[in-house]
Amino acid sequence: MMQVFADRNAAAAGIERRAKLFRGLADPSRLAILGVLCEGPLVVHEIVKRTGLSQPNVSNHLRCLLDCGLVASDRDGRFIRYRISSARIATLLSDVDALLDVVAGGVEACDNYRGR
Repeated sequence: MMQVFADRNAAAAGIERRAKLFRGLADPSRLAILGVLCEGPLVVHEIVKRTGLSQPNVSNHLRCLLDCGLVASDRDGRFIRYRISSARIATLLSDVDALLDVVAGGVEACDNYRGR
């Protein structure tokens, strides 16, 4: 009986961990930043230029992405160069695009997760 509770707790913890990751990815600005970083490492002003986001917005979201381990940084002279922390992030985003090719109509029609 104790094993059943342990298994349920482990399953619940895994689900919550997934949900936390998807909440981190749910912001359009963070997705835009990850998208350009999938092309290669960039400094903040390059991210700003490629995404059209403001510098404070980019810096704020980079801090979040760093804290969550989705982005890593390296000092490059007087600049900090940001990169995705794992190639699997680029794979995940590519897989999401492939999935959207199949389910986009339903996603676009869904009223449950409208942007705020």
